[in-house]
Parts: sequence; C-alpha cells; structure tokens
Amino acid sequence: MSLSGLCRVTESLFLSNAASASTQSLLRNHHITCVINVSLQCSTCSLPDLEYLHFSVADTPDTSLSDYFETMTDKVHKVEASGGCTLIHCSAGISRSPTLCLAYLMRYRGLSLLAAHVHLKTCRPIIRPNLGFWRQLITYELDLFGKNTVHIINSPVGLIPSIYEAEIRNMIPF
Repeated sequence: MSLSGLCRVTESLFLSNAASASTQSLLRNHHITCVINVSLQCSTCSLPDLEYLHFSVADTPDTSLSDYFETMTDKVHKVEASGGCTLIHCSAGISRSPTLCLAYLMRYRGLSLLAAHVHLKTCRPIIRPNLGFWRQLITYELDLFGKNTVHIINSPVGLIPSIYEAEIRNMIPF
C-alpha cells in the first residue's frame, strides 16, 4: 500500500492521485498500459504505447459519475483481457477514481458494495467518495445484484453511508 504512489487494487488495476499518475517511472514499473483520468485537469504525461483517456469530471455530489460506470469498467476489463494494466486517477485519489474502482469491483469481480469498499480501503485507506457518488454506487449495486449492502442513513453529522456509522459514533462523545 502506498498513499503517495500507485495503489494496487487488483492484478491489473491501480488507483492513484494525479501527481503519481504523471510519474513516468511509476507507470513503467507497474506496467501501466492505460491511464484513465477523471478530473478537470488533463495530465501531460505520455509514454509510448500508453493509452490515455481523460474524462472531465467534477468532484461534486450532483455530478453524474454513474454515466461513466459501464464505459470505465468495460475499458478496465478489456485492458486486463489484453494483458495490460489500468491506472485510474483523479486529483487526490480520494473520491472520483475510487468510485470508479468500486464500480469495477462490483461489476467484474462480483463483490458487493460493502465488500468492494472493505477491499479498496485496505488498498488505499484515504478513499472517501462524496455523498452523491455513494448514492450512485448504491443504485448501481441494486441494479447489479438486486439488493443493497450499503444505505444512506441519518447521523448526528447529517446523511452518511451506513459503513461510516461506527466511525461517526466513535467521534462523538456521549
């Protein structure tokens, strides 16, 4: 696990921030063949034989990131099938790119949203999709599996995904 470098999610999928995604040595050392950037800024990093996709996406709760779930997960799957590795990144590697990794883990690895989050959190502990992205992931899980393992709940700090409930309880003194 590396918070500043590339975090391995699966054998062929990596997650990072923009700075790491622009480091040619990291891309070469991890045999990255496709970089997917889901931020407003476009990177200047280019290597021979590196496919680079940029989707201009804001990190706001009203951004419809789910519009990209099928396209992105299919792309990661196709790159893996061809023997390549994909790096998905946004600015900080905390909200947008982890959301897409969670969608991939559900669709192509058959993990529930809860299990996908547990796995991804072990790879990159700082992930924290925004509430709008959580809502979209919850809808996607229901579409894929016909049930939900994560729900949006009321808490003392407002609406949160149910997986953060214990964390919030531990923060608030009684």
